[in-house]
Amino acid sequence: MTSAEEKLAELNQPSLWSGINAYRSDPLIVDLTAALPRGTREDLENMGRYVTSPEAQELARMANQGTPQLRTHGPRGERLDVVEFHPAWHALMRRSMSVGLHSSVWDPQADADAKDQAHKIRAARFYLTAQLEAGHLCPLTMTSASVAALSASPAVQKDWAPKILSRKYDSSNKPAMQKSAVTIGMGMTEKQGGTDVRSNKSAAEKVSEGIYRLSGHKWFMSAPMSDAFIMLAQTKEGMGCFLVPRLLEDGSANGLQFQRLKDKVGNRSNASSEVEFNDTFGFLLGGPDAGIRTILDMVTLTRLDCALASSGIMRASLAEAVHHTRGRSVFGKMLVNQPIMTRVLADMALDVAAATALSFRLADAFDKARGNAEEAAYARVMTPVAKYWCCKIAPALIYEAMECIGGSGYIEERPIARHYREAPVNAIWEGSGNVMALDVLRVLTRGKDLFETVFTGLARDLGPAGKKTIDVLRAAMALCERDEGASRLLVEQLALAAAAAELYRLGAGRIADAFIETRLAGGWRATYGMLDSRFDATYIVDLLYPPAT
Repeated sequence: MTSAEEKLAELNQPSLWSGINAYRSDPLIVDLTAALPRGTREDLENMGRYVTSPEAQELARMANQGTPQLRTHGPRGERLDVVEFHPAWHALMRRSMSVGLHSSVWDPQADADAKDQAHKIRAARFYLTAQLEAGHLCPLTMTSASVAALSASPAVQKDWAPKILSRKYDSSNKPAMQKSAVTIGMGMTEKQGGTDVRSNKSAAEKVSEGIYRLSGHKWFMSAPMSDAFIMLAQTKEGMGCFLVPRLLEDGSANGLQFQRLKDKVGNRSNASSEVEFNDTFGFLLGGPDAGIRTILDMVTLTRLDCALASSGIMRASLAEAVHHTRGRSVFGKMLVNQPIMTRVLADMALDVAAATALSFRLADAFDKARGNAEEAAYARVMTPVAKYWCCKIAPALIYEAMECIGGSGYIEERPIARHYREAPVNAIWEGSGNVMALDVLRVLTRGKDLFETVFTGLARDLGPAGKKTIDVLRAAMALCERDEGASRLLVEQLALAAAAAELYRLGAGRIADAFIETRLAGGWRATYGMLDSRFDATYIVDLLYPPAT
């Protein structure tokens, strides 16, 4: 300990949450990845060491403080339409692309000794990286998910896939095929419709086979310096989905004119733009009337990332709070040992553990869905459920962690401030809570048997609590069939049941018992800290957030 740190300790100021391995200090993630190859686990340990290092945290701070700047015109009045990012952003992108966060699930060479666990391996890397800086994960999420949409047009996929799979980050402003690697953005929502993309007004006119000329606008297009964008536009036949390059092959602009960057509450390191376009060329993906179906394959993957990122930033925030309370003395004892504080921390720890377990269970289902009907049903039903619940609880939980730290938690210098501002975007992006609830209802209407398949697995993993829990879920389903407005009840109950089931399956019985009894069997609660005394709060905190050694 340096003399400065000793002086701070004398002033009852705990050390910062820094230099503590985010992977090794998280027993749940260690357990979730225990079956992965040794080399992969070593990579995760290195990543866990990196994300809490002072150097990496400084990159995160600078990337969010030095926000992107839009240059619409040059000195001669010419259109530029470029967005400049802080060098720290590029450093974060470079490292994250080097470990394949944008491509590894599609790369046949990546993690060759664990191909059947590609989503789970990437999930672990994504979860840890979110604890450092989540803004730069947006273009990486969209790039990874875009391959699902590109697969609807094999010719386009053949040209673009090698550039997407490359791990050599290239931020140069050049045509895509002249770069070492590319990133892909997305443009769905428009002013008049927002989530209701079927009301989109952007139009697409066929020029030649597979090539269309687009005109219109997008109200929210994230990562505007991406090399291409997946977009929706109306064709004569219906809604089409297109890959729209930002620059043409000769280096000239492809008609995309950025109007402004959004001044967002959080996600500040990442640029999001309003764009208008005319005489803009795009490649058709899938049929000219299959745009919604094509882009939904991409959206499904992004929803998994929303759940993972929310779980990651909740974990980082609560770890910071627990660390602080262990190092600060209040009213004659360490803050962590004050009974009320202990219960608040333990109560939050249950939700973080549940969200993490649920997110990784979903990633596991993505890996197994192709050859297993039960896993395919789980992936379809639980994607909107996991996205809804993990993202929905994050803002309130992170605020509570901030309050545990106190006034010094309410300052921009701490990572928790960045996490708090970041949290709402995952709940809003790629479908708000109501959209997720409606998606679950859509499954209920068209494939009710998928729910029964999921229920069978949940009942098995829940053990003695299974039958009663499934009865509650079936009652919620019946209610939703009569009353669409009750759908959030079903979604939340299903999320809680599935999270508890996964905790039981992982062998975390005491954690699962406390979670299921307080969430499913307990009364409605508006805040954290009302954990019954029969649950050992100290045990929960120390198990899930072991003291540093």
